[in-house]
Amino acid sequence: MKFLTERPGLINVLKILLLAVSGVLIFGWLYYTPAGLLGKADAIAYAICHRIAARSFYIGDRQLPLCARCTGMYLGAMVGLLYQIRLGRRGGMPPIKIAIVLGVFFVAFGVDGVNSYLHFFPNAPSLYEPQNWLRLVTGTGLGIGMASILLPVFNQTVWKDWSGERLLSSWRHFSAILALAALVDLAVLSENPLLEYPLALLGPVTVVVLLGMIYTIVWLMLAKRENSFLGLKELSWAFLGGFTTAMVQIAIMDYGRFLLTGTWKGFFS
Repeated sequence: MKFLTERPGLINVLKILLLAVSGVLIFGWLYYTPAGLLGKADAIAYAICHRIAARSFYIGDRQLPLCARCTGMYLGAMVGLLYQIRLGRRGGMPPIKIAIVLGVFFVAFGVDGVNSYLHFFPNAPSLYEPQNWLRLVTGTGLGIGMASILLPVFNQTVWKDWSGERLLSSWRHFSAILALAALVDLAVLSENPLLEYPLALLGPVTVVVLLGMIYTIVWLMLAKRENSFLGLKELSWAFLGGFTTAMVQIAIMDYGRFLLTGTWKGFFS
């Protein structure tokens, strides 16, 4: 990194190159993916979700971009991120009492996922009849856990002035996240288009945000620039690199799946 800091002209060239690559990638992706906001949301979901029609919620007769489980997972992560960001640049992991609950959420997600998968096979044993509301709820629990781990790691890696204080330091904070997540789940289950439509867009947006955060962490570690930033303006170029990498992954997975299936629809549709 010292090699780059001694050459500001080269840094500017790299920034222009990053902008160009990002712009071309986004333009190409927008051009070739299905039309409309929900079409673009479908294309993001297409890269990471099976989108099986019977295992998804609907706005009227229009399938949501993410399946029920992924809808819960990414909306749960969205709630967790938005709530915890307001607590500042804390990097401490949840205390053991809350970590145990998050562990229970993870186990519930796994059990429900395996049980649901077994129903693909008519004669396979299973614990109970799968339900989309269960997929939504168990997905939401896992999403909250994802946010509770990723955001502290992000803060530890990115910010120069991060604090060792725990993000989820009390039951009060954790209960607030659970309550907000429950309201989001109820909004999905309400089948009210005014509530479901924005949530249908927010789920795929959260996919990009999470991947962008992860790739930002990776790039900063590769560049040995951990704990180098004090503000969002300084971080913008690093996050643009992470966002661009996230979109490269999504575009590659979209292209590969479309080559295999020849359709933007979900499996078994």
